[in-house]
Amino acid sequence: MTTATTAPPPYRSTVPESRRAGFGGLLRAEWTKLWSVRRWTLALPTAILLTIVVALLSAAGGSAVKAGGGGGGGGGGGGKRPPGTVHPFNDGGGFVHQPLAGDGTVTARVTAQRASHPEAKAGLMIRRDGRRGAPYAVIAVTPGRGVRLRSGVGTDLGGGSGPVPRWLRLTRSGTSVTGYASSDGAAWRRVGTVEVAGLSGAAQAGPYVGSPSAIKVERRFGGESTSEVPTEGSATFDRVDVAPAGGARPAPWVRRDRETGADAPLDPADSPRAGAPFTLAGSGDVGPDEFARDITETALAGVLIGLMAVVALAVLSVTSEYRRGMIRTTFAATPARGRVLAAKALVLGAAAFAAGLAAAAGALLISFPVMRGKGLAPPPVTEWPVLRAVLGTALLLALIAVLSVGVAVILRHAAASITVLLLVLLVPQIVATGLPLSAATWLERLSPAAGFAMQQTVPRYDTALGPWAGLGVLAAYTAAVLAAALWLLRRRDA
Repeated sequence: MTTATTAPPPYRSTVPESRRAGFGGLLRAEWTKLWSVRRWTLALPTAILLTIVVALLSAAGGSAVKAGGGGGGGGGGGGKRPPGTVHPFNDGGGFVHQPLAGDGTVTARVTAQRASHPEAKAGLMIRRDGRRGAPYAVIAVTPGRGVRLRSGVGTDLGGGSGPVPRWLRLTRSGTSVTGYASSDGAAWRRVGTVEVAGLSGAAQAGPYVGSPSAIKVERRFGGESTSEVPTEGSATFDRVDVAPAGGARPAPWVRRDRETGADAPLDPADSPRAGAPFTLAGSGDVGPDEFARDITETALAGVLIGLMAVVALAVLSVTSEYRRGMIRTTFAATPARGRVLAAKALVLGAAAFAAGLAAAAGALLISFPVMRGKGLAPPPVTEWPVLRAVLGTALLLALIAVLSVGVAVILRHAAASITVLLLVLLVPQIVATGLPLSAATWLERLSPAAGFAMQQTVPRYDTALGPWAGLGVLAAYTAAVLAAALWLLRRRDA
């Protein structure tokens, strides 16, 4: 005869409601637990130290790359970073110009273009001045993407497709520049309007030709290497006209030297003349260098090592209570198990946030001077993208600590929890470098490792998603794990 057995009901507290601790008392209790165990108190300083040491070793072992250019993506400009900015910037190509003292229009027809690169540009430019990295607006025909209107780091607007000949026009009104395109010079299509920062007084306006370098990227586990071969574009223009709004007399044409950036007057016989064909060549590109090295992200790479201490601390703070049976005492004092979970997550998340803030700030403040001594040009630490990366690193570690609490509650086993967490956080970072770009992009978007996007300050060709979107992916995983942990916490016996 078989006797049926049933599982004992979950333990429930007999402490009267009036004597149970409030949420503030829970927070104090969890804080006391965290700092009462010596090896736990050493975990956060260890995370800070590991992050800074790895950053220092990386900076000391780095090779010199001028002005922040890592891959030299566009040629010509060399991916240099203009003073006071974060984004490495290409500023190459051929450009001939006249001054445009105020509002006005520059118009030309591109009659022929050499297909030196899918992104080769033949068109018109208005820029604030001749200094490298000066704010600009370019409308151009490209062999691979049709008409494009580009400005600054993130503006790239499409203006339709179609072969040359193609009419192009830029109209300046204050700091706004509007681009137009036409197939016949009569019916114009508005491409868009961009703001050119600091565009006051005399600007430079005229034909522009550029051609990015041909870049070859070799991805392998643990890193990548890039090589580039410069290309030279060429285009023929006619009907070139710079027309100031006040009808001022046109000034002589000036050519920018591609090597030095200096201006030199053009021989009138070689200058654009009303209605006459004019051929211009140019090597290099204008715009953000998508192959540049992100120096800030490199300096913060030590977080991959430091987070191991954060994960271990968060997991052990949960599993040790189960192993020693202290969790029964905790639930006896506070039967509302969700409040207990929330208090643990909040205390550990706050501690990890403080450690992450100290680790990230220390890594940059110590490694940036070393990088400058090696010939690198780190961005100013006061720029928002750099400050956001520091804050994002702190938020990243806070979410990882909370995620670790949830996983530990679900698995109740320290070794298993730590293994799972390190696999989902670190393995995608390593594996992605050895996968094809399309597969690596999706892996980084869909895994909890997406949170590391908060450390990016330079948009690159392989950027999978934006910083805040990446943190949102990690936050969604954390919320889902906490919800599962709460459900199991309420159903299982302590």
